[in-house]
Amino acid sequence: MAWGLERLGLAAGLMAIGLLAGAGSARAAPAMWLVRDADSEIYLFGSMHVLQPKVRWRTAAFDRAYARADKVWFEAQADAAPGEVEALVARYGVDPDRRLTEKLPPDAVAALKSVLNESHAPIERVDHLRPWAAAMMLSVLPMLREGYAVSAGADLTVTRQARAADKPVAAFETLEQQVKLFADLPEAVEVQYLDDVIRDQVAPPRTGVALQTAWLRGDMGRLGPLLVEAMKRDRPALYDALLKRRNLAWADRLTVEMAGSGVQLVTVGALHMTGEDGLPALMRARGFSVRRVQ
Repeated sequence: MAWGLERLGLAAGLMAIGLLAGAGSARAAPAMWLVRDADSEIYLFGSMHVLQPKVRWRTAAFDRAYARADKVWFEAQADAAPGEVEALVARYGVDPDRRLTEKLPPDAVAALKSVLNESHAPIERVDHLRPWAAAMMLSVLPMLREGYAVSAGADLTVTRQARAADKPVAAFETLEQQVKLFADLPEAVEVQYLDDVIRDQVAPPRTGVALQTAWLRGDMGRLGPLLVEAMKRDRPALYDALLKRRNLAWADRLTVEMAGSGVQLVTVGALHMTGEDGLPALMRARGFSVRRVQ
């Protein structure tokens, strides 16, 4: 199963996709919720970080939320310079002592080579990487072959718009904190993550590319069980590190923001919106009014 999680990317991608079941909207569209108290409103928009350039995902409801927002939140800086990303990967994603192929069983090495062959890439392209970094690179290859790009993703699109309009932009995490989420995983969990990505590549259906359609429809019934529940059940350490603990930290930060007044827009990977550990559920549990508005 594919967990091509989010957006740092050796070529494109550190954190990734998901949503939560809730009340229906007038028409299918990427899911968005409104969190309210007496004098504060926060829109929660579940984004997709890698999209095809011609995809039309913006709606009148999203544009109204953006226009009303005094500040826009993202997971991390979406428009970081490529050199900054490369430096972080070099620091945390490379193993100078042990090759990747030494950490994998022979059948996984053979499957990895098969996946790389589809992109005409030699094994040497990833053999110096740690398993998490190789998994992240591999997870976006099918999408890149289909014309997907980080530059077309919702996060970077909204970031560019906000920068151009001098609208305040905030981030829950630094890029280094995001990379360390993976770099701090036990090696066995890293290898499991890579093995899952490899298996998804060699055994269709390849869920990564299919996610765009489900996301555009706001199909939480597919996205939640397909990704989040499977991760929670089969890879609990990965789920805890990449979703649960981060969502709790973000909900704490948003609770502080709700103590003030005004309107804010949160644009983060849609996986962070789904289930009992998702942001809508966590904010509701803190006593705020939460309803799905798209």
